Amino acid sequence: MMKNIVIGISEGSKYFNYENWFKDEPGVQIIKLSYLLDNFKDVEKCNGIILSGGNDINPRLYNQPDFLAYVNPKDIDEKRDEFEWQIIKYTQENQKPLLGICRGLQIVNVYFGGTLVPDIPAFGKFNHGKFKEGDDRKHLISVDPNSALYKIIGEEKGEINSAHHQSVDMPGFDLVVNALSPDGIIEGIERREPEGKSFLMLVQWHPERMENQQSRFAKNIKHNFIDTVRQTI
Repeated sequence: MMKNIVIGISEGSKYFNYENWFKDEPGVQIIKLSYLLDNFKDVEKCNGIILSGGNDINPRLYNQPDFLAYVNPKDIDEKRDEFEWQIIKYTQENQKPLLGICRGLQIVNVYFGGTLVPDIPAFGKFNHGKFKEGDDRKHLISVDPNSALYKIIGEEKGEINSAHHQSVDMPGFDLVVNALSPDGIIEGIERREPEGKSFLMLVQWHPERMENQQSRFAKNIKHNFIDTVRQTI
């Protein structure tokens, strides 16, 4: 018999995309988690957590206040940073599966002591942000065949969407890169030594809004997370 599960999703500017991603999945209930709702306690009802995309991470969190010059102050939401920091802490202390997407990858990396590139083009890499028309970019990524991500996706190369101007610089403690873009931008991170620890998968792309939802880089990410959450209850 299929177990019903509750997945908490942090609120961002495109929250609806994440909620909509699960609308046809049987036995899955979604709870929106947001400091605007003042509902941190609802995390206790969740069997798994997704940290969504959106705002830039404040560089002060990774001890680089000078990097504020590369960030639009309007794109920083310190209350969201603080709220999601507490969510990450809860997942780690209570062995809750965690999937981080885009900003979600970045803030988890910072939580574990890693650092970020505050603006990819300013630091000499190709633009990974949206086109001026508002559409996501697309590019190939390579997946480490020895990684947990490869076990989920089953492909060493594939096309993903891209809509970010920040990225991981140095991975955090006990984290390891599992996917890279052709120009060397980190596209995925996972635990270096996962045995005995809760599920943690972090991707820089947006599987929830990829045009091809049958792509393994979208479908497999979602279904693996659902299956993993069910296995923990």
